[in-house]
Amino acid sequence: MKKLLTLPELIRATGGKLYMPLPGLNQSGGNLPDNHLIANYPDISTLTSENPTYSKVVYDSRQVVPGTLFVALSGENTDGHNYIEAAIAAGASTLLVRKNWLATQENLPAVPVVAVEDTLKSFQQLAADWRAQYSTLNVVGITGSVGKTSTKELAVAVLNQRYHVFKSPKSYNNEYSLMPVLLELQEEYQQAVIEMGCGWEFGELTRVCAVAKPHIGVELGVSHSHVGRMGSLENLAKNKAELVQSLPPDGWAVLNGDDPLVKAMASQTQAQVFYYGFDPSFDLWASDIQTNGLEGIAFTANYKGLKYHLRLPLPGRHNVYTALAASAIGLLCGLNWDEIEQGLKDTSAQIRVLVKPGLNGSVIIDDCYNASAVSTVAALDLLADTKTQGRKIAMLGDMLELGYYTEEAHRIVGRRAAQVVDILVVTGESSRFTAEEALKSGLRQEQVIFTETKREATQILRDLLQQNDYLLVKASRGIALEEVIAGLLEGQP
Repeated sequence: MKKLLTLPELIRATGGKLYMPLPGLNQSGGNLPDNHLIANYPDISTLTSENPTYSKVVYDSRQVVPGTLFVALSGENTDGHNYIEAAIAAGASTLLVRKNWLATQENLPAVPVVAVEDTLKSFQQLAADWRAQYSTLNVVGITGSVGKTSTKELAVAVLNQRYHVFKSPKSYNNEYSLMPVLLELQEEYQQAVIEMGCGWEFGELTRVCAVAKPHIGVELGVSHSHVGRMGSLENLAKNKAELVQSLPPDGWAVLNGDDPLVKAMASQTQAQVFYYGFDPSFDLWASDIQTNGLEGIAFTANYKGLKYHLRLPLPGRHNVYTALAASAIGLLCGLNWDEIEQGLKDTSAQIRVLVKPGLNGSVIIDDCYNASAVSTVAALDLLADTKTQGRKIAMLGDMLELGYYTEEAHRIVGRRAAQVVDILVVTGESSRFTAEEALKSGLRQEQVIFTETKREATQILRDLLQQNDYLLVKASRGIALEEVIAGLLEGQP
């Protein structure tokens, strides 16, 4: 039976005060009267087993269902306290709110309210208290500029060969979105694989680790993704190093040794260090690499003097690193190579790239979830390795949050595109640099098409695509190029 969070646990973990609208009492009045204060920890003698439990804890009112605890968080763009009425209407049974907000209300909300000084800190205290109940759970934290979600999914597929594994869903990976995720932990789980993003400010990853308590920390790489937030690669590396700095002495820091900024993190952790990459001096290294486009990769994994020949359905050379990181996690969790290989071959692992049948017998490579110079060049490498009798076409949009590196990143992509594609279609202001550099690098004018809108791009591609053409679609998430793909698939069987 699933263990549910209870109201007494909520009060104990947060140190909050419980207020309730009571029959027969005047509910109005600025500073709420003491007779509405039901209990505050440690005085919770008035709370009984009949008090509510919570099947779900959320901070987005759109996710509320009956029986939910709604946490009113204050963000950069909005304040959850503005959505309390919507949360109650959707079935929220208890609210976690700021004391200073509650003091300004003329009427108490219609459900129990737990008031605290800072709802985010209290939310984190609550998640930390819940996580602490599962002392035998091994948590794997994964961070890096690119590849977090793919590595998480593949690592879960590997660990599933022996263990009952919990994973963070989608790309929930920050100090807001991970809190309700960690409150889903249950006794049945033996391993947990958690994606840990960062890049907003120093200390964020440290706070996440203080709640999740990872024993294994995986550093995938540091590149210019989100450099616009942090200002420099060095700051990004400092930010991401907070994961390995948070590991215990008996833990493991799994480092991509081919990335100098990641390799340097070995001196910043008290944990044991495990290197992976392409260098024979590493603990786990790849050799004899073969790429077969969308059909996958093959390589030899070298570990403790032994060789393991792997042929995997993972598209693109960059996924050698994904496979190595997932293998390292498996090895440190006690799996043998037969189990690891079986997990690496699990096609249910949700690697980002999706291949879809397109218009007029074409093929669409849907890699539009997010983009940086590193990941876009990797996607173009995949397109280059793909065998086809048709043309290779790329539909590329802006890469966001790159700050000072914006122009150079787009020019890097343009240079690689010129080596790979027969036709380049771009949209977005920054992608003008991509088009310009592709022309400088050898593409003819008729091979480069700049579009003002996604609608225009969709129509051009619908007129353009032919039998056996391969179309790569990629841009940052904020550009929403999935709308182009949807337009191309419209009317398809």
